[in-house]
Amino acid sequence: MSIKLINKNISDIDSEILIEFLKKDELVGCEHSDILQKAGFKAEQDTTCFLYEKGILFCGVDSKKSDDLRSAASCMIKMLKSSNYKSAKISVISKSTLSALVEGIVLGGYEFNEYKSEPKKAALEEISLAVNDFDFSELETIFNETLIVANATCFTRDIVNRAPQEINPQTLAHVAQTLAYDNSLLCNILQEDDLAKENMNAMLAVGRASVHGSALIHLAYKPANPKKVITLVGKGLTYDSGGLSLKAPTSMVTMKMDKAGACAVLGIIKAVSELKLDIEIHAFIGAVENMVGGNAYKPDDVLVSRSKTTIEVRNTDAEGRLVLADVLDYAQDKVKADYIFDFATLTGACMIALGQYTTGLMGHSHKLKHDISRAGNDSGEMISSLPFNKHLKKLLKSEIADISNTASKPYGGAITAGMFLDKFIRDENKNKWMHFDIAGTAYTETPWDCNVYGATGAGVRLMCEFLRDIK
Repeated sequence: MSIKLINKNISDIDSEILIEFLKKDELVGCEHSDILQKAGFKAEQDTTCFLYEKGILFCGVDSKKSDDLRSAASCMIKMLKSSNYKSAKISVISKSTLSALVEGIVLGGYEFNEYKSEPKKAALEEISLAVNDFDFSELETIFNETLIVANATCFTRDIVNRAPQEINPQTLAHVAQTLAYDNSLLCNILQEDDLAKENMNAMLAVGRASVHGSALIHLAYKPANPKKVITLVGKGLTYDSGGLSLKAPTSMVTMKMDKAGACAVLGIIKAVSELKLDIEIHAFIGAVENMVGGNAYKPDDVLVSRSKTTIEVRNTDAEGRLVLADVLDYAQDKVKADYIFDFATLTGACMIALGQYTTGLMGHSHKLKHDISRAGNDSGEMISSLPFNKHLKKLLKSEIADISNTASKPYGGAITAGMFLDKFIRDENKNKWMHFDIAGTAYTETPWDCNVYGATGAGVRLMCEFLRDIK
């Protein structure tokens, strides 16, 4: 399916179906109000009414603002793809909502069906977006940039959705190498011998029982005169069984999504390089598989991290923070960055605190939190800050090592995980660092907004919005 921006009146575009977004208070004045009322259409948010004989699909919205239009467009594209129509047209309501409309169509229409033996092919071939009353060249720029970000989000979704027998640490490294080749990025892969030389013992311990060797992936996008240097770090647990602290069978299903932080980082650097932003990006990924075996790391082990901080292991299912501890330390050595952002499906506790629709944001800089939250509002990704607390920090105390990998009490679990990572952020970088817990937002089994079943690509739209406006 293609989506086009056309500088014409909508009446001048030849298409089978006309899409119209209606609010409740617009029903009465609508040309087809009698038919819509008989059909029981009340123009409630995310409802649709297809007048097949008229060739019109009506979509209910609470408002003509971006969030409501994005969600309604997502419902609209699903309805169209289930029909046998080949083309549709929509009138662009405003410059400010064009991005939301495109995202709703592209992300709401996303499907991952590569494992279906007979995937259903939609008849829909083309959607035309009509603009006539606005500056077309400006809208065309917005349209093209939105497509880049939306496609990078779908790229991220594709990797997360791939089954664990297909994506392991080594094949994830190959995905990164292919992306580097396609987008002219610098690429360096550290294999287990290299990791051992770097004393990345915490990361190596997590992957020790896997038949697939762990790897550290470093991609870099370096424009000529960057105004900022950004380090992105992604948790790349290609599968998480929980290790010897084995997950329950029902909890193990969907654990292919534990690589979503790494995949988001790949999607972000892909989008930034294609947008040609004048920002230098370094993406670091700890690619590891946490499995069970005779040589698996164990509760009661004491690990010596790359920073020489000793870690008492109390739960092998709190593995992502061990990987990130070493990768964050390595990244701080390799790049002097203006900002350091890590993305991780780190804790189920974040979902308990914020629900499945909101990413948890943690760090020290209130200004940076504010700027990122504003980017979240503009991008349609919900963000909420979880505050560090000196009393919660005490729960990470170990009697035999410098720190424990889990808290001694089951309260504030998302925050204590963030505070564990904070232990590995150097003093000079404290106000440059932010931790994004995307455990709830990275994957869904219940479609919502423009997110279909499976991976959502959380973090990509958010970070692209932030980086485009960075000062």
